[in-house]
Amino acid sequence: MTDTEQLTAETRDEAARAGGSAVNTPVAGGRSLWADAWRELRHNPLFWISAVLILLIVLMAVVPQLFTSTDPTYANLSTARTPPNRAHIFGIDNQGYDIYARTIHGARASVLVGLGTAVFTLIIGGFFGLVAGYAGGWLDAVLQRIGDIFFAFPLLLGGLVFLYTFPSNPGDPFIEMVAKIILVLTIIAWPQTARVMRASVLQVKPSDYIQAARALGASGPRIIFRHILPNALGPVIVIATINLGVFIGVEATLSFLGIGLQPPTISWGIDISNASGIGLVRAAPYMLLFPSIFLSITVLAFIMLGDAVRDALDPKLR
Repeated sequence: MTDTEQLTAETRDEAARAGGSAVNTPVAGGRSLWADAWRELRHNPLFWISAVLILLIVLMAVVPQLFTSTDPTYANLSTARTPPNRAHIFGIDNQGYDIYARTIHGARASVLVGLGTAVFTLIIGGFFGLVAGYAGGWLDAVLQRIGDIFFAFPLLLGGLVFLYTFPSNPGDPFIEMVAKIILVLTIIAWPQTARVMRASVLQVKPSDYIQAARALGASGPRIIFRHILPNALGPVIVIATINLGVFIGVEATLSFLGIGLQPPTISWGIDISNASGIGLVRAAPYMLLFPSIFLSITVLAFIMLGDAVRDALDPKLR
């Protein structure tokens, strides 16, 4: 065998061993990165606690009838401010609504906003970060400067400015109000995901299996989607999971301030706002307590899940 043939064979073997993706790249013990991460997650109590909480929250959002048969839009003023009892375990608010039913049905708006914003920021930010990290040069510089413009707006402040300028009105379709909040938060939040993806791509791009793929004549799109993207996706998934809880909290804050979702939409932020008057806090603290608890648990569950996934995907933390 000539030296050239031997070099070509070694290069082909190296590319085959690399496997071309995070799914196939072997790590210690012969497992892939994702298989090794799943093994770590299975033994992490934090993952199971957050997963169970998120499953319950998603069920509340998708099928609230599993948890209550009470109509959350039915008001009976004669029973207003009734404390928690056997018939109404969370009590009745000052307008005669059942607090438990509204707390259960309020999960839908928060989950839709959080999940929708997380998905769109993952797609848009991931795409721009992937292009910037792989192409480099002037295109990278332009995309980074565009991202810096949106970084000038803190997430909550930017949401306040945009939604105050283009407000939703009471009686607007539910999907329209949710879509508007998703759009605003996505526009402001995508640069963070883009930067994480760009940094991950820059870390993966010099790897030996990428160079081997280029030596074998792989095209740019094949290198990006077959080799770089699967290996660079882990940190982006982690940040998207953590941000999902952040987006839910921001939506509740905007609704609390009266510029997010509008009545008659049922939302934790709206219910917390309705219960936040000084007189109501003193006379009926349960009106504020239960929506706040459910909101806090939801945000905490997604942040805990993101932390667990981060620990599993980062070998240095193990």
